[in-house]
This record gives sequence, C-alpha cells and structure tokens, in this order.
Amino acid sequence: MSFSTPADSQKRPAPPHGFPFMNVALALKAALLGFIEGLTEFLPVSSTGHLILVGHYLNFASPGHSFEVLIQLGAILAILSVYFARLWGLAKGVFTDHQARVFVLGVLIAFLPAALTGAVMHSTIKNMLFNPFVVCVSLIAGGLVLLVVDEMRLSVQHEDVSTFTPLMCLKIGLFQCLAMIPGVSRSGATIVGAMLSGASKRAAAEFSFFLAMPTMAGAFTYDLFKNHKLLSFEDATAIGIGFFVAFITGLIVVRGLLDFVTRHGFTPFAWWRIVVGCFGLAAWFVYG
Repeated sequence: MSFSTPADSQKRPAPPHGFPFMNVALALKAALLGFIEGLTEFLPVSSTGHLILVGHYLNFASPGHSFEVLIQLGAILAILSVYFARLWGLAKGVFTDHQARVFVLGVLIAFLPAALTGAVMHSTIKNMLFNPFVVCVSLIAGGLVLLVVDEMRLSVQHEDVSTFTPLMCLKIGLFQCLAMIPGVSRSGATIVGAMLSGASKRAAAEFSFFLAMPTMAGAFTYDLFKNHKLLSFEDATAIGIGFFVAFITGLIVVRGLLDFVTRHGFTPFAWWRIVVGCFGLAAWFVYG
C-alpha cells in the first residue's frame, strides 16, 4: 500500500535508472498535510482529525495511517526548540530540586493512561475510528464542550504548571485518553481536564505542551515499530516532507498560542471545530 492511489501509480513514469522518486503532486499533498499538522497539533481542534479529513478528500492514503502519526515528530521538535532552556533546567533540577522532580513525575503520571490505552487498543482505534464520519462528530461534540467549559466560572488554583499535583496530573492523563478517538483532540482533552482540575487557561495550555512530548514521542515510536515494514521509499519521503513542514509551522504556533489563549480563551477554537465538523459531515453525506 502506498500514499498514492493505484491509478496514480499507473500513470507515474518509470524512475530513471531504477532510482525511486515521488511525483510533484504527492510532494505537495505531503507538504500541505505537514502544514496542517504543525498548525493544529497544539490547538484544541484535533490535528489527526484534520489530517484524516483533508487526506480523505485529497485521496491521500498511508500504510496503517502511519503518515498522520509519524509527522507529529516534527511538532515534538518544535516544542523542544522553544522550551529547550526550560527543559534543560528541569533535567538538571531532577537531581537537586524537589519541585522539578514533582513536575517531571507529574508529566509521566499524566502520560501513562494514554500510553497503556494506546498500546492495548492501537489496531482497533486505527481500523474502526480513523474515518471522516467519526472525526466530524467528534469535532462538533468537542467544540460544544469547549464552548461550555470556556464560559464556566471555574475556580483557578494553579497559575503555574510547576504547582500541578500528581493526582491532578493523573486526572489530566485520564482526560487525554479521550483523544484516542480521532477528532476529540489531545490538546483539547488535556486542556479541558486541566481547567476542570483548577488550572488557569494559560497553565492548562502550557501543560498540554509538556505532556505532548512523551505522548507523541511514544506514539511515534510505537507506530514506527508496528508499521516500518509497510513503508516504501516514497512513503518515507512523504513523511520526511510532512515532518519538516510540521516542524516549521509548529514553531510559529507554539510561540504565539499561549498569548492568544490568555487574551481570547478557547471559544474561537470551539467554533472552528463546529464549522469544520459541519462542513465535513455535509461533504461526507454528499460525496462519501
């Protein structure tokens, strides 16, 4: 199975001297999807859901839906680049600073529920839930939840992610398990979980950044292990293009998101989800 359709592969000219290459149309599709990944990964709108929808109507298929998962590594590196100094400080502080140890432990505790769920249900999730209808329904439902939570007068007890307790982190991790359903949004689920647990909007979004690193790294490693034998040279090249574009776009989004959320909250993203979900459902019923 390849990223392109059988019809596309039949029209493709033979590679010169047997050296594999990819056509321009496929490269552009990979770049567009990489842009969408970097743009949406850290927003509570579901990057995977957007990739499934756009990929479906671009007739872009990947072996085992690996493309959608593997290009997330580009977004991971974007976070690492922006937060490198802070991460380095945490790494050094693990041995000397109690608060740093508690924070790192909290992130790992929040990571474990999704890691266990993903390992057990990996094949079921991909085979049964990676389709446009599920994505659209999840986008709309998640948008309605965001609208409600954003308007709730919640008691804010944590303005800084370093003050999150291990129990609070576990609750956020359980919310992240909901994001196994494409369209729910990993960042959206963790942000809602954090806010309902007493975090400010800014702190909730920032903790979602930190939690993304082990979660997405784990998903990348597990998916590559499961599907690497299915990937051709062309598949790997498309993933490389998507990865690079996701990294560049992710850098821009990470740098500006916290300030945007502080000023505007999550309501704009809620309406974005609802509009995309409604258009997607309309297209699904008309075109399939």
